[in-house]
Amino acid sequence: MDYGIYFDESNKLDQPNGDYSYYGALGTTLSTVDQMINEIKRINEKLRTKSEMHFVDYTSDTHFEKYFRVLNFVIVQDIKINIMIVNKDDARKISGKMAVTLSELRELFYVKIPERLFYGMTRNLKDGQHVQITIDENSEYEKIELETKLGEQMNAHSAYRNKGYKVDAVKQAPSLENIPLQLIDVFMGIVIFLLECQYKGEENVDESITQMIKSDLIYRFLIHKDNLEKFHKKVTLYKWEGEGEQINEVNLSEYTGEFLIHKTQFDIQEMNRLAKIKLNNPDSGTKLYREEMGYNNRQLRTIQGYLAELNGEGRNSYYFGKD
Repeated sequence: MDYGIYFDESNKLDQPNGDYSYYGALGTTLSTVDQMINEIKRINEKLRTKSEMHFVDYTSDTHFEKYFRVLNFVIVQDIKINIMIVNKDDARKISGKMAVTLSELRELFYVKIPERLFYGMTRNLKDGQHVQITIDENSEYEKIELETKLGEQMNAHSAYRNKGYKVDAVKQAPSLENIPLQLIDVFMGIVIFLLECQYKGEENVDESITQMIKSDLIYRFLIHKDNLEKFHKKVTLYKWEGEGEQINEVNLSEYTGEFLIHKTQFDIQEMNRLAKIKLNNPDSGTKLYREEMGYNNRQLRTIQGYLAELNGEGRNSYYFGKD
């Protein structure tokens, strides 16, 4: 059965923002890809939405149901997600020693992409199986001939390790037209959000509201059924910090654990506030509760989730019945 790998990156090495650069890949059989695409199209049709999924754009819970249903469907599929984290400060030190620019160093780092992100995904492929690699469209990739390099490296690995698979297509694609690329974007966004503890808020009010909205989505996804266990099983993190050739595996559960503790404590405080408002206004609608809580109209689903939990129905009961 043929296999598909979808690659994306975030906070590129030669960009000034952020302390780390991230490289991510989602891998699964092409039959599973077709199933995911068909189900997500069905969800979009049901919800009457055509919007592209990008975690950075999830700044309002208007599309909560879409993201929530998509994440819950995808996490139970036979997928593998690998993410490599690169310390930018160490990268700058290395570029200085080598007398190369960060852009040139970034090009060199692409050599490590197949080793850390792709090889593990293709480990169990059988002789004669074909692999297709899709990367998010970027004119920079054409300049460095990334498609050619990735294909050659993967096929060299297959030959050298006697794996028997063959990469017969490496192509760029616009994420607007490629749902699997949107999926790796969203999962990478969630992981980065957890690793960088972005849920602890910012001084800017609008940014703080956005972090609350993202936190609500992630929390409700992770607490649903056994999603947390599946998330830990299917997402693997590697970290490079410039200390020799060692690339260490990162324990994702430490970050999800810290997040869940923080979010649970925050939610208890918020639901206590909401319970008092509800006691004084027992027959009011969600608009009054939202306004009394100081939430804006981008946080309607958060209030609905709190109300469901206060009623003993479970945070996600509106979408999936009682938790």
